[in-house]
Amino acid sequence: MTDLGPVPWPPAPIRTGRLLLRAAQARDRAGFVELYASQEVHTYLGGARPREDLEREMPAVPGQWPGSFVVELDGAMTGQVLLRRVTEHSRPAAVGKVDLGYLFLPRAWGHGYAAEACGAALDWLDGVLPGEPVVLATQTANTRSLRLAAKLGFAEVERFRAWEAEQWLGLRPAVSA
Repeated sequence: MTDLGPVPWPPAPIRTGRLLLRAAQARDRAGFVELYASQEVHTYLGGARPREDLEREMPAVPGQWPGSFVVELDGAMTGQVLLRRVTEHSRPAAVGKVDLGYLFLPRAWGHGYAAEACGAALDWLDGVLPGEPVVLATQTANTRSLRLAAKLGFAEVERFRAWEAEQWLGLRPAVSA
């Protein structure tokens, strides 16, 4: 996966009803460590990384690349939304498209924050790269992610097997600005 190409980065922070999407800052490092070390967060993502490794290897300001949004709630990092161009994928339908990814701390689950943040990030993408289709892949066992994909307008393209589990690939058609 690579960045999004010639898009203005970082954009002005994006405010939603409850959240702020912004570029990463040094104060987010502890949140990134917590996010990537969480077994709950990584249940369907191949497992969490050891906290000690993250503390040692994570840069002072993690997640600094175009398309990486920190999701802030009440002044603290609660998640990350990622928009990256797919350069390689086991599914040809995904290659060349923008991929939506998201991670939220378990304390943020069940409140609609992921839908709110992902919707705002997709709206931003539609403004800077109009006409871009977006893909999203998740395990079929991740029912919360499948519900979110449907809410965001993704439709199933195919199911496939990878990482010893059934995967779902969805597509959100291009939206013109």
